[in-house]
This record gives sequence, C-alpha cells and structure tokens, in this order.
Amino acid sequence: MSATVLGIREISIAHSPDSDDAFMFYGLATGKVAVPGLHFLHTLADIQTLNQKAIDGQGLYDVTAISMHAYPYLQDKYALMTCGGSVGEGYGPMIVARRSFSLSEIKQKKIAIPGKLTTAYLVLRLFAPDIDTAVVPFDHIVPALVAGDYEAGLIIHEGQLTYERSGLHRIVDLGSWWRQITGLPLPLGGNAIRRSLGTELIKLISQALVDSIRYARSHRGEALDYAMQFARDLDMESADQFVGMYVNERTVNYGPDGREAICRLLDMGHRQGIISVQPQVEFAG
Repeated sequence: MSATVLGIREISIAHSPDSDDAFMFYGLATGKVAVPGLHFLHTLADIQTLNQKAIDGQGLYDVTAISMHAYPYLQDKYALMTCGGSVGEGYGPMIVARRSFSLSEIKQKKIAIPGKLTTAYLVLRLFAPDIDTAVVPFDHIVPALVAGDYEAGLIIHEGQLTYERSGLHRIVDLGSWWRQITGLPLPLGGNAIRRSLGTELIKLISQALVDSIRYARSHRGEALDYAMQFARDLDMESADQFVGMYVNERTVNYGPDGREAICRLLDMGHRQGIISVQPQVEFAG
C-alpha cells in the first residue's frame, strides 16, 4: 500500500527479478528518474507469486507485474497500464523436449508448465485444450527435462534463448503459433495499477514508468550492466538480445493492435472455459 511520510508519498512497485523487468525499471530503481513528491519502493518476486498476491489482495501493491492470463481475476482492484508490457512479436513461450515430436504427438504428452496463472499456460491450452500438465517452477523445467522427469516442458523467460545448451529440441513456439492464427503479437505480461489511487496519480505513475523505460533504452549500456545481475545463465550479448525482445516500443505503449491482442487473448480464454471470469479490460495511464 502507498503511504505518505513527511509530504513524500510512497508508491509500492512489485516486479519479477528478470533482466527485462530490471532493465525497464532501472531508471526508477536507481533514482535516475525521479518524480517530485513520490518515492518508489521496489519488491521483487517471481511472477506466479505476484499473480497470486494480486488476486488474493495480499499486500495490494500500488503497481504490480502480472501475467496477462491473471488480469481478469484482479480486474476489480486493478487497471492495466498502457506501458510496461512484455509482448512477443511472433515469438514467446516454447514447448521443448528431449527429442523431436510432431505437433499431434506433443499434444499427447504430459507437459511441465511454470504455473496455471501464466500466460504461457493460457496459450498452451488454446493450442491444445486437453493437454496434460504438471506445475514445475519455471527455472526447474529444463533440469527436469534433462533428468528425464518429463518428456516435454513449456519454457519462459531466458530459457527461450538457452534451451539448446541442454540438448533440447524446440517443438513449437507458441508466439509464432498465435501470430499464425490471429495475425497479432502475443501479450505475455503487463503492469497493473491499483484503481483506488485515482486518475491523476495513475497518470503520474504511468508517466514515471514510461520515462524509466525510455531512460534505459537511451542509456542501454549502463541499464544492461544493472540488468545483468538478474540475467540467469545469460552472457551480456544474450542478455542484450533478450532485453531487446521484451523491452521495446511495445513496452512504452501497447499500440492499437497490442491492445486488440490482449482483449482477443483473454476473450478466447474465457470462451474456451480456461478463464472463469468474464474479462473486462480497462487500460490506464
């Protein structure tokens, strides 16, 4: 919750300890971007934890990173910021396996997934509605495949760039599949902002995040240096590539087709019974 101390209002921000989130929040986290009268408090947690906390109302951060899949379950408390999103332009979560499978074969396998509130899981269910899954922490999926615990897994984050090092095969890129069936980019994650902050404060915070993203992009070297502490198993070149995939103009603003993609994705999930709540997407900022 936000609080006011000696005339300074504290704004709580929660995001995941990933290189792309670290990059976009670099300006705010280091004080390179400041807003008179506001002090930003950062909390880091994995995205599945942040999804669940926002839904349960635990802590109720002023701004929280969420999986797009989770938004309908917290839409009564939060609006979706127009900035800070992670969008795949024809790429996204991947199904990988220890050996090659056809698309029909992979739909018969048990897939290790990073959580049922992740957007990766939502798109997987759109791709294969009846697929069997097992929840495994996202950073344990590749080791579990290598150990032979599962034949296939759904990977997110930096694993999209590193899976081949473990001798795994890409079966399908769900971001590519989504583009083929919709012609749209795949919105994976976003930032939600607490409705009770009010219109003016929401606009102020949103502009601060936009400024932070733009600062990082215009001071790429120093922002990448900062983000490297969160770049799991990535060298500087790979981290630069990963950040470029998910912190770009779409992160500054989704754009009309990005907004359409969010609404389409959530509506499809609801119509197919994956999302139990009728999505009512409201953009803020």
